[in-house]
Amino acid sequence: MKRTTVFLDEQLERELQAFARRQGRPTAALVREAVERYIIAVRGSTRERLGFIGVGRSGHRDTAQRHEELLWEDEAKGRATRVAAPGGTARAASRPSKASGRKAR
Repeated sequence: MKRTTVFLDEQLERELQAFARRQGRPTAALVREAVERYIIAVRGSTRERLGFIGVGRSGHRDTAQRHEELLWEDEAKGRATRVAAPGGTARAASRPSKASGRKAR
């Protein structure tokens, strides 16, 4: 192990020492455990967040301009697009009506 100096606010140090006495453990052991748990938690949350980076990349630069064409591409091929409805049930997506500009129900 390597010795490290940590600067704490006076109140936090008093609370740490009191907690260590109640636990019957050295303050250094509590600090090591806290740092280890923190590193594990941060490492785990970082991996989860990083796993989503680039998930929606299609490789096309005109996706925003072609969004309707891309959204309804499957329907045009004769396959109804399935989307999750409120409550977790799947239903066929409805295409906006050209006449009214609203979704048909």
